[in-house]
Amino acid sequence: MPQSIQLEVEVPGDLARFRLPEGVQHRLQELLDKQDAGPALSLDEKREAEGLVDLADLLSLLRLRSERLNGGHV
Repeated sequence: MPQSIQLEVEVPGDLARFRLPEGVQHRLQELLDKQDAGPALSLDEKREAEGLVDLADLLSLLRLRSERLNGGHV
């Protein structure tokens, strides 16, 4: 049975700028490009890419929720 939890998190006022650091975003793009080019990623690379995608998704979700709570203004 699916479970849900509700967390209350204090978000910084500049959350709209809260994104993956440039170097981390570059690494994620490298992994995705390598995957798209054909050669299979190693298990470690696949785990790394999945973790970075999960983190990017979480940051996007936090930004969207914050925008919604602030009436579209972060």
